[in-house]
Amino acid sequence: MSDDTRPQAEGRAAYARFVPLGTRWMDNDIYGHLNNVVYYSLFDTAVNQYLIEQGALDIHGGAVIGLVVETHCNFFDSLAFPQRIEAGLRVARLGRSSVRYEIGLFAEGASLCAARGHFVHVYVERNSRRPVAALPEPYLQALQGLMP
Repeated sequence: MSDDTRPQAEGRAAYARFVPLGTRWMDNDIYGHLNNVVYYSLFDTAVNQYLIEQGALDIHGGAVIGLVVETHCNFFDSLAFPQRIEAGLRVARLGRSSVRYEIGLFAEGASLCAARGHFVHVYVERNSRRPVAALPEPYLQALQGLMP
């Protein structure tokens, strides 16, 4: 891979919204930084926290839930407990029943992300686990806030 195609850290202007997140003691690994699996958990937490705050996602009783079907992360710098993190969010693709979220994890106040990645949610009916015919209006309204 040449340098011009290698993923690069992005700045804050690349993201539509920011969600503050904390780190935990148990998130650090033996090397003294957040273990790689923690980044995926932070991605999921940031998106779902945003959707809950916007009134779109009801994790206990909502008829529609999102299932992660794809995920990816590039790492640029270490993060570690007890750092505070700011997760930048944007929607890169909005389909009939799916959304590709892109997330940048920033150390609090940092200008470039320490990691960036994406995941795809397919929104399904809670009981049948079948994709919805169309995203419900509360989701569409919340997702508008994450569009470029």
